[in-house]
Amino acid sequence: MVSGAAVRDAVSRAKRLPALGVGLHLVLVNGRPTSAREDVSELVGPDGNFRNDLFAAGVRFFASPKARRQLEAEIRAQFRAFAETGLRLDHVNAHNHMHVHPTVFAAILRVGRDFGMPALRFPYEPFVHPNVALRVANALLFYPWLGSMKARMRAAGVSHNDAMFGLGDTGDMNPARVRALLEQLPEGTTEIYFHPDVGNADFAALCDSSVVDAVRNAHVVATTFSANAA
Repeated sequence: MVSGAAVRDAVSRAKRLPALGVGLHLVLVNGRPTSAREDVSELVGPDGNFRNDLFAAGVRFFASPKARRQLEAEIRAQFRAFAETGLRLDHVNAHNHMHVHPTVFAAILRVGRDFGMPALRFPYEPFVHPNVALRVANALLFYPWLGSMKARMRAAGVSHNDAMFGLGDTGDMNPARVRALLEQLPEGTTEIYFHPDVGNADFAALCDSSVVDAVRNAHVVATTFSANAA
């Protein structure tokens, strides 16, 4: 999150871990812009921050030509800010999964081409236990569009994961849930993502020895998004 308050610290830590696949997490809602406030007037509220209402923001991105121009300019500004860190770009995704929005997705493909974007998160979550009902609900909403996303990424030469987990369990990726998911990994490249904060379930899972053992027993091969790039 190149406009985040702790970005300098994050970049410093990332540079000490050269094997880490660092991605650009585009922020277009529920955060603050990289561009000057007057340059994103259609995207921000009175406080100068992006709007927190994802639905309203999505409608604005789609319906307003001025908002679309500002949106693409802001996406470009965030790509540029990442490039200026000196870190190698491994992949791209967006805060609150806004890269699934058709207007945002198209802009990312256009801008990403200019910055050598190698990979983009593909938010396909298979139907596995637990939370099967929630995954089915997500499928009904997103799956018709996901097929188009995949085809357009391939046409643009942009790599992507085959599946991901965490979408339906955000904030509740506890050790038991992660172990259950590891036992049901599909073939291919799967992203399991977390939102760790000291004391929460996701943090506990990442520090749990039984999860480490489950990873080893599942014969998982660690990789990065860009490792599979064409």
